[in-house]
This record gives sequence, structure tokens and C-alpha cells, in this order.
Amino acid sequence: MPTHSSTQPALAARRLLSAACLGGWFALAAPLCVAQTDSYPSRPITIVIGYPPGGSTDLTGRTIAADLAKRLGVPVVVENAGGAGGTIGAQKVANAPADGYTLLVGANNEIAISRLVSASVKYQLKDFTPIGLIASQPMVLVASSKSGVKNMAQFLSTVKKHPGQFSYGSSGVGTALHLAGEMIKDQGGLFMTHIPYRGVAPLANDLLGNNIEFGVFVLSSALPHIKSGRLLALGTTESKRAAVTPDIPALAESPQLKGLHINSWFALMAPAGLPEGVTSKLKRALAESLQAPDVRKKLEDSGSAIAPLNVDMAPFLATETATYQKIVNFANIKE
Repeated sequence: MPTHSSTQPALAARRLLSAACLGGWFALAAPLCVAQTDSYPSRPITIVIGYPPGGSTDLTGRTIAADLAKRLGVPVVVENAGGAGGTIGAQKVANAPADGYTLLVGANNEIAISRLVSASVKYQLKDFTPIGLIASQPMVLVASSKSGVKNMAQFLSTVKKHPGQFSYGSSGVGTALHLAGEMIKDQGGLFMTHIPYRGVAPLANDLLGNNIEFGVFVLSSALPHIKSGRLLALGTTESKRAAVTPDIPALAESPQLKGLHINSWFALMAPAGLPEGVTSKLKRALAESLQAPDVRKKLEDSGSAIAPLNVDMAPFLATETATYQKIVNFANIKE
């Protein structure tokens, strides 16, 4: 039987051979990876949207998808994977291969907020490669005719005089709309009951049917009802008035709500580990899309402000998450 010492040279030789083979494999694989990046994209890309068709995220995603298809030279297909406040779609993208063929156009709800309020959300920011910020738009506080309120001063005085008698609706627990409503309550010293809905469509139906007094919408979702006169806009949630609705005051113009600022934003995201070459191509294509006049007009007409170019997404997401965490903590929002 061979002794232990006699096996050492053979073992060392095998290890040396394995290392050489592995090194050879990497030498062959490196050009292959570069070639795959250079050929990207070579087949259709899917953009997942975590909401049903018709909402603000869907409109943003479809606008960007149509333009990216022209710039990347392949079909860009939109897939609506609605449910759970956008988190079903986000989870699908987090689990997808990091090859650039499955992307997410998501809102702050599913990207940064949901995991702060629900233990059922399993993904983290680190599970995504941020491509870039697309746009943002304010939310808007609206009143139904049932409320009898005609302006923001009247809203603040009426609700304060009758604590607990009024309700406001949002598109669900832990959404940006819910957080905006809680900020208004906190800064205004108000007591209102929050009614969560499964999206803005049923919320709109109840407001139009005078079943609830107040609601918070993303501006683009509320604009048709505001323009028709069926809902009254009390104020928008950014520190300054929206360019598309200069006649609607910012809530921050009210002394009690000075400094209030929160909006809804949309970003293009990919699974974590996306190759740098693919990431760069997508960032460049997105930047070009956001400079296209037709894209800008469509998004701006819906109430969005186009994001500045080259936003550094890591500190942006960290700052936004910290802001949302504070709101979640003081309002004790849990799902």
C-alpha cells in the first residue's frame, strides 16, 4: 500500500493540472462573456410592471418600452404582473437571470417601501441592479362632494374640528399614497381613518359615489376626474406646484404643512449581477429615451417630471428609503 508521503507528489500534480485547466477555461470564457455583452440585445426584452394596465406605472413603463425598442433594435414587451402593491412583479425580476432580458419599471412602492412594512416581501435593494431614474410626479389630495370641503384651509379646519369622523383612501397599506396621507395627518395634527383599497380604480369609484370623503392619488390617475369636475383637488404633495397643474396649490403652501414633500417616482431596474457592459448599454439607451421629445411630452402631459440625467441611484435609493422608514415608524404602518 502506498504511503501518505508517496501520494503527495501525485496529488500536487493533479491540483496543478486542475488549476491549469480552470485557468484555461476562464481564458476561453472571458472572450465569450465579452462577445455576449457585445451582441446584447439579440432577442426580445421583457419589461415587467407590477400593476394592471392603465395606472401611472403602466403608462410610464409602456412609454419607455416603446422608445427603448427603437434604440435597442429588438422588441420590448410589457408584462403586467399585478398584485401585492407591485411586489409580485418586483420579485419576478429579482429572481430572473441577470442577462438584461427581464427588467422592471417599478415605483417607489415596490422598490423601496413595501419591504419596510411587510415581512412577506423577501427581496432587498441588493437584489437589483439600478439602471436609472425615469420620472417622478406628485400625489394629490382630493375631496369628494360628500365632504363639503372646497379648499385646503377648509379641509384642515373641518377635519380638526371633527376628529375621527372623516376617512381618506389610498391604493393600499404601505404605498406611497398611504405614506403621503399619514404625513398630512401628522403635520396637520389631524385624526382621520385610513381606508386601504386594492388599487386606485376602486378608490375612485367610492369617491365618485360619495362613499368616502377624501383620497390620495398619484396625480396622473386623478387628473381625468379633477378635469371633469367630479373630484376637487385640494393640493399636491411636492414642495412646489406641479408644472402640469399650476392652478392646484402645493400642500406645503399651507402653514400647518410647511415643508411637506413626498412624491411617486419610477425607475428602470434589472436583476442583481447584471454584466457591466449590458448595464452601460441600458443606461445609455434610457438616457437617450428621456431626451426624446415625444417621450418627454407624453410623460409630462401625464403629470410627470423627467428625472435629471445621471442620477446616482445608490445614494438616491438610500435617502428615499431612510425617509420612508421614518414615516413608517411614526405612523406605525404594518401589514
